[in-house]
Amino acid sequence: MSGGFILVLRYVVYDVFTDQRLSGNPLAVVFGGDDWSTEKMQAVAGEMNLSETVFVHKADNPAHAAKLRIFTPGRELPFAGHPTVGTAIALTEMNRSDSAPTLDTVFMLEEAVGPVRCAVSLSEGQAGFAEFDLPRKPAPIDLNLDRQGLADALGLKLSDLGFENHVPSVWSAGVPFLMMPVHNLAAVQSLEFDAGLWERAAPFVEGRLTSAYVYCRAGVHHAAKFHARMFSPDMGIPEDPATGGAVAAMAGAIHHFDALPDGNHPILIEQGVEMGRPSYIHLHIDIKDAEIFRARIGGQAVRIASGELFL
Repeated sequence: MSGGFILVLRYVVYDVFTDQRLSGNPLAVVFGGDDWSTEKMQAVAGEMNLSETVFVHKADNPAHAAKLRIFTPGRELPFAGHPTVGTAIALTEMNRSDSAPTLDTVFMLEEAVGPVRCAVSLSEGQAGFAEFDLPRKPAPIDLNLDRQGLADALGLKLSDLGFENHVPSVWSAGVPFLMMPVHNLAAVQSLEFDAGLWERAAPFVEGRLTSAYVYCRAGVHHAAKFHARMFSPDMGIPEDPATGGAVAAMAGAIHHFDALPDGNHPILIEQGVEMGRPSYIHLHIDIKDAEIFRARIGGQAVRIASGELFL
């Protein structure tokens, strides 16, 4: 029937990796659609036109909280950070009773990469905070890189690439990213990304063009240890305000190039500043016997909208 609909699904929108609305990285969380095709979910993600849209389905394992399908405007992802944080907070807030304004809980979310353990903390009058264990440890992908071509794609000089021990490298903790260290904050802020040049210079991994995660030491916020920007023509994302999956991969680069000693290393990474949507991603790396023993990513999120899909 023209103009009719067959199903109504609720959705919410959260700003993630921030405690301020109209900041951070917006995320659409759609509840239901378990029997939808991948193509239909991809079409809805394109309609939402946010960095990611997540569909919350019934978990395969009854001991787990939910199963997530994560989509960018361009394709599905096996794992992503800001959908994990935002959905964990959304589910906890939805299930919180009026008699428990303060709540700490731990549960598992199923993603294509595997089960992801999440811990959520809610306090009355404050933005929720969620933290998750990396489902996979970051691993390097050894590739020959066209450094001049990559510098050209960023609108930078070849001499702008790298600082201290950091050089361009490819890492993955579920989704591969090309880590592009740049020698100072001014260069990161002034770069001009050219998607066409990037597509010619950047390598393909697992049949997909790698995304650019550009970073430098320190940041605008006094507590930030790294400042970052992310560009992904393959995902349909011109620039992303916050990319938890890239930070998961970056944990490997940080440990490799900085030779972190044994112990816990809290690292705050800022992103999205140039977009007017500053985001703050909390990374904790636990090093044991000179290797990454465990790593966690966390951040805050605030709900900004809710509604219904008529499909």
